Amino acid sequence: MKTKLTTILMLATFAFSIPMITNAQTTKTRTEATNSDTAIRPFRINIPQSKLDELKRRISGTRFPDKETVNDESQGLQLAQLKELINYWENGYDWRKVENKLNALPQFITRIDGLDIQFIHVRSKEKGALPIILTHGWPGSPLEFIDTIGPLTDPVKYGGKAEDAFDVIIPAIPGYGFSEIPKEQGWNPDRVARAWDTLVKRLGYTKYVSQGGDHGSVISDALARQAPSGLLGIHLTMPATIPAELVKPINAGDPAPAGLSESETKAYNSMSTFFGRNAAYGGMMVTRPQTTGYLLSDSPGALAAFLYEKIAEWSESDLKPEKVISRDAILDDITLYWLTNTGASSSRFYWENNNNNFSSEHQKTKDIKVPVAITVFPHEIYQAPESWSKAAYPSLYYYHMATKGGHFAAWEQPEVFVQEMRNAFKTLRNNLY
Repeated sequence: MKTKLTTILMLATFAFSIPMITNAQTTKTRTEATNSDTAIRPFRINIPQSKLDELKRRISGTRFPDKETVNDESQGLQLAQLKELINYWENGYDWRKVENKLNALPQFITRIDGLDIQFIHVRSKEKGALPIILTHGWPGSPLEFIDTIGPLTDPVKYGGKAEDAFDVIIPAIPGYGFSEIPKEQGWNPDRVARAWDTLVKRLGYTKYVSQGGDHGSVISDALARQAPSGLLGIHLTMPATIPAELVKPINAGDPAPAGLSESETKAYNSMSTFFGRNAAYGGMMVTRPQTTGYLLSDSPGALAAFLYEKIAEWSESDLKPEKVISRDAILDDITLYWLTNTGASSSRFYWENNNNNFSSEHQKTKDIKVPVAITVFPHEIYQAPESWSKAAYPSLYYYHMATKGGHFAAWEQPEVFVQEMRNAFKTLRNNLY
């Protein structure tokens, strides 16, 4: 029974949809899309107040379970911690603040492969800026990268040099946020990667780099395997480096085999703990995404608990994520999932991507020929050893251990993340022209 369960959990993946709520301008731009499928149209968010009022009513009616019977988090998110978040969501949180913040950015939407893809696109004022496409994961969103846009596009203002500049593209994965929800099967990482290449080139770029963590790492891997013309390299914060011979023993919960180095043993044990104790969420979404979606679509409390637990667990925060991500920013992300009703569709992306995202063999990393850069953050789900990284990615040219940060690298530590982008892609700029 244990082997079957852990096998299901090994399918767990990491993880944006036409909003169910649109304003007149958004509706108009989507209508126009039928006449010009390659058009890039301006996008603006304007959630009707009635929808925000409805959310508040639902939050106020939250029915909580009884308190956990342990004094730690071993049974899941503790009742007192969730109640504190829910209370603030009802009585202190204001969605309009993040809506105004996003509307101050250049937002667009365009149709690719039959779906509307929504994205942020900020060009640098610096000549020779390197185009970079940043891909989020679950339970995150494009909001993870908002605080990195300024430093990436205007480095001089933030202590960098003009030659560090990037043009930034931040799309929402189909089925997340304001990108359209797929109505058919097949929107897996490979298909999203092809859409990303189309998007970048539709914006007029001929050369670019890709960065991702969580789902973003898997999509960047897929993009690198496809090696479209103009892709100069990729950067990963959650690389697929587990050697093929270690997948089964990790799956079975076996002790780390002899002969591993200290860093390899640590990584092995982290993965074994993750799949054995912490990956049930992924097993649910990869096997029953529609059933999971009913909970996430109908109950704000269920949605908040499901997302907040992972934000707490995977951030470098001692299970108190507000230490590194503001409570408002966390609720921005959770509210985005609610307002766009993407609990089910974001879960279905797990169903579409049912490979082990950490296995180098499953992700076919040895097929990648384009340059690969990796930054390992100290509270990532596991810290990929340099030895495994070199073996998994033959074209690895940059590997660095960051001093702080967790799974949500750009969200938690935007300054560290920006510096890693500058350092990792510095040498590839020579190939831009």
